[in-house]
Parts: sequence; C-alpha cells; structure tokens
Amino acid sequence: MLLFILNIISWLEKHQLPCLFKTAFGFDCPGCGMQRSCIALLRGDILQSFKFYPPLIPVILFFIFLALNNKGRIINSFKITKMWIASIFIIILVSYIYKLTL
Repeated sequence: MLLFILNIISWLEKHQLPCLFKTAFGFDCPGCGMQRSCIALLRGDILQSFKFYPPLIPVILFFIFLALNNKGRIINSFKITKMWIASIFIIILVSYIYKLTL
C-alpha cells in the first residue's frame, strides 16, 4: 500500500500542470504553489506544504467541516462558514501579497 501511495505521489510530481496565469503574465497567481503544497502534504511534510501555499491546510479543514456539517447539523454553521471563507480569503490575500513583495 505504501508503495502504491509513493507511486501516486511520484506520478503527481511528474504531471503538475503549468500555471496559465504565470505563463501569460509572467508572475504568480494567487493559487500558485498549491500543487507543490499538496504533494508536500501527501509526503507528510506539513512545514514545506505551508511554505509552498499557506491557505491549503485551512481549505482542507474547511472541506472537512462542510462534510461533517452535511452529515449532521452543526449549530451556527452558516455563520461559521462565512467566517471561515473570509479567513481563508484573508490568508490567500496576505500570502499572495507577501509572495509578490519578495
């Protein structure tokens, strides 16, 4: 099973999609680094994953929250969802601005 997972990770590394935004305009888009971050997370390297794309882990946690909320109603889920989306947007914006200033 471990070999199967390592083969999937290796395949993903070799078949990453190019960023069309970066190709067209010459600088990173707000989502640049997400593929590398996913691969690092699959390898178990959380710190490297965070360095590549800080919003990835909050986005994954948000989707887990949505799945749990779909199974059973969570109190104030609409308010929590709005706050979570706003927080993720802010993380994306701050990390993108930081990346552009380097």
